[in-house]
Amino acid sequence: MMFRAVTCVFLLAAASSLGAQEAGNSNSREIVRRAVDRDQQNRADARNYTYLQRQDVRELDHAGQVKSRRIETWDITLLDGSPYRRLVARNDRPLSPEEQKTEDERLRFSEDQRRKESSEARARRLAEWQRRLDRQHDAVKELPDAFEFRRLPDEQLNGRPVYRIDGTPRPGFKPKSQIAAIFPKVKMRMWIDKADYEGAHVEMDVLDTISFGGFVLRLSKGSRMVIDQTRVSDGVWLPRQFSINAAARILLLKGLNRELDFTFSDYKKFQVDSHVVAFTAKP
Repeated sequence: MMFRAVTCVFLLAAASSLGAQEAGNSNSREIVRRAVDRDQQNRADARNYTYLQRQDVRELDHAGQVKSRRIETWDITLLDGSPYRRLVARNDRPLSPEEQKTEDERLRFSEDQRRKESSEARARRLAEWQRRLDRQHDAVKELPDAFEFRRLPDEQLNGRPVYRIDGTPRPGFKPKSQIAAIFPKVKMRMWIDKADYEGAHVEMDVLDTISFGGFVLRLSKGSRMVIDQTRVSDGVWLPRQFSINAAARILLLKGLNRELDFTFSDYKKFQVDSHVVAFTAKP
């Protein structure tokens, strides 16, 4: 999903190559534009998949050492048209009987509530989910105008040829969406699949302090965000990993420093009779 993508600075040779440099920059921007266009279709396809989401939250002391760690695994499926999250494991182990009972009761309650919804209430719920998806893509559409791009030598990534493109904030860029407001404060590097024009790998380095949701999440200069995607069997690209490392600060007013690591797995095309997957603890 290209909405988590873009990159660093490419150092070119001498001034005598300026014409080739400008042509390469234009080509890089066109590659990014094609990837943004492809993201719209991929986003629609991705809505039809269920998956497991494992989130690893590490609290750090002032020296940057891990002082506590919390791992939770969630099953994400569709319940009457919109996503439903169900906790299936803690610290890579199945839930206790008490926790399992709580999750079962919560699922039954949610099923009952959605079954009783009026047509108007259901329409509002689905429309709100769609608005959240649209807000994400609104930021993606601003990517080509938000950065100055430089194309690096092409590479192979996981056996597939990819474009490598660096991006630095474009002076004078005025973000239109809330998410795009972070673009002037990051530099990015993208590995874009040549065949599918999808962001296979993205690295973002924070150049200046970024705050999300007021002070709920604050990323300090030097933080790094990394996004990996995987190609599923029918050509849809879906997230494999998202991490925030280094100078991330959560709930700033309480002074909690954390690192976050999300991994996504077990993608399945949604079926009407899909249920929560059985969880197997890691060896």
